[in-house]
Amino acid sequence: MRHSPNFLMTDPDEVRRLVRGNPWATIVSHVPDRGLVASHYPFLLDEEASTGDDIVLVSHVGRPDEQLHELGSREVLVIVQGPHGYISSSWYSEGDFVPTWNHVTAHLYGTPEILSDVENLRVLTHLTDHFEQHVDAPRGLHLDLEKSARIAKGTVGIRLRVTRFDARAKLSQNKTPEVVDRIVGELEGDGPYASTGLAREMRRLHDPRHP
Repeated sequence: MRHSPNFLMTDPDEVRRLVRGNPWATIVSHVPDRGLVASHYPFLLDEEASTGDDIVLVSHVGRPDEQLHELGSREVLVIVQGPHGYISSSWYSEGDFVPTWNHVTAHLYGTPEILSDVENLRVLTHLTDHFEQHVDAPRGLHLDLEKSARIAKGTVGIRLRVTRFDARAKLSQNKTPEVVDRIVGELEGDGPYASTGLAREMRRLHDPRHP
């Protein structure tokens, strides 16, 4: 990503917050004889291991994606994309005519650890329970452990201990408070580029009172 000091996100807590709120991520690997390969899977934080400066993710891939990426043998890039959207120059002050795209994005690097079958099933159970908790009648893998274990054999669990990250929160830090308020108002409106998620990120950054 472009190196813009005003937009750098260096706090591991903020990266962890981004992962919690945006679990659908992209895995990118560079594999000899194949070049760049990418896949998309949900990632969750390993909350117990993600303390201090440590960021640890868990996920799974469907076979044969573990072979496609040659997981465990080299570093991969996991891209986590938060709220993003087009910022029209019509929301700026008179004479300012260059639009932009605001976003919150993290590039996370590390070499995945391949989980055992038992650990993989535990991660799959955790993933399912994490998302099912928000529905009226949740269903979990515990309803049929024998069948769940058979299905899990078609997946490979991974744990990624992030060794470095490159993150950006580009949220109109270079604009005046008046323009920021106008942008947020447009994002919260009903126009073609409305984005309540992006508006929340901007309010959180620009207004210390905002959670």
